[in-house]
Amino acid sequence: MNANPPENANLGGSGTGPKNKGVDILLGDPKKAIIKLAIPMMVAMSVQTVYQLVDTYWVAGLGADALAAMGFVFPFFFISMALSNGLGIGGGAAISRRIGARDKEGADNVAVHTMIMMLILVLAFSIPFYIFAPEIFTLAGAGKTTGLAVAYARVIFLGSIVVFFTNVANSIIRAEGDSKRAMKAMVLGAGLNIILDPIFIYTLGLGIAGAAWATVLSLAVSSLLMFNWLFFRKDTYVSFDFRDFSFKKGIVKDIFRVGVPASVQQLTMSLTMIIMNLLIIAVSDTDGVAVYSTGWRVATIAISPLMGIATAVVSITGASFGARVFEKAETALSYSIKLGLLIETGLGILTFAFAPQIAAVFTQADTAAHIAEDLEIFLRILCIFYPTVAFGMLSSSFFQGAGKGINALIATILRTIIMTPLFAALFAFTFNMGENGIWWGLIVGNGIGAMITFVWARTFLNTTINSGPIRIAVEHGA
Repeated sequence: MNANPPENANLGGSGTGPKNKGVDILLGDPKKAIIKLAIPMMVAMSVQTVYQLVDTYWVAGLGADALAAMGFVFPFFFISMALSNGLGIGGGAAISRRIGARDKEGADNVAVHTMIMMLILVLAFSIPFYIFAPEIFTLAGAGKTTGLAVAYARVIFLGSIVVFFTNVANSIIRAEGDSKRAMKAMVLGAGLNIILDPIFIYTLGLGIAGAAWATVLSLAVSSLLMFNWLFFRKDTYVSFDFRDFSFKKGIVKDIFRVGVPASVQQLTMSLTMIIMNLLIIAVSDTDGVAVYSTGWRVATIAISPLMGIATAVVSITGASFGARVFEKAETALSYSIKLGLLIETGLGILTFAFAPQIAAVFTQADTAAHIAEDLEIFLRILCIFYPTVAFGMLSSSFFQGAGKGINALIATILRTIIMTPLFAALFAFTFNMGENGIWWGLIVGNGIGAMITFVWARTFLNTTINSGPIRIAVEHGA
């Protein structure tokens, strides 16, 4: 169960240089690793969600229709994030497991495969979405906001390469325990976006398309920074050699084992948003979508610390399973959930207390003022959701790090595709609660699904520890 990892593999140095500091953290005390890896990513995720709020604030000045258009685009933008994050999670988890197994050559090979697969995905995603944007948003129910949605979306689809590279490169850097540099890249991009938003939207008069251009250009700067680290300075733990490259079935399979379920897992969240938009329109109108999309962006800043902790859980669990030291994975899971629960309870209380002030910030424009009261109600209901997310999100991250992407996917499908729409429809229509019923259905559906995921993760972990060493999906030297 605690078999020592191979000692004959090259870790790339003495363990004290810049390339190995992150590796030393991954292989050390899991509680310290959670803190050291999570704090920079919590900062990064928080800054990113602040930029999303600022983005929403500036778009709100264009009116409720612009906010609704953003709400219709967000699920499709989320698809690009899902695909790139899924690939990054799959590649990153595979790299972390090889680090735990002391297989640097294998980690390098996974990194190269991940980058090549990213380029293929970009082409497959961006071209059809750009071409068929008007038809897509018409089918999505955008109605009178279709033109605004297309204007915003086409810029995002055009910049897909920087969206994909930013997420994949960041995942690779995090996988080797270098969360500080991952944070720097994310904070730089978010900071630039905050500065560029009003310039592109209002000063240059680009309207809602200006918000999209600000996002793409900001991500491009982050991409250049990480490209420099990975391919010019070459001071990361993993290194890239594209000469004589050929796909290795074992590596592709290992990346896909977590990456495909992770992408589908996030795509189900995007599908849930689309379903929720349709349910909202059925009981309300596009103003309800504006409330939902705006309130959800507020919620993302509240759960951003969990996103930071989740990235640490994936890497630490991956290294622990690669080294076959399963007790470290158990400590990482339990400690991360305790930490997340504490943080999210505090943020839930703050959101409830300041809901009127938060709603006022995003409804200052005359054309958006009429949704202020509904937004306040949504925010106060949603704060109950925050603490329950810790159980589901961090348990799913544990499964991903362990190479059990299908487990995480099944749990997410249960929570997002089945439970959330089911309870939203139940409360909205059967109980005749209307728009507020959808909000309560979201809370109940996600809460039940999160607890099921947590119980499943604990059961799997206990079985693994009690059954002794198991085969870990690491194709050495493949």
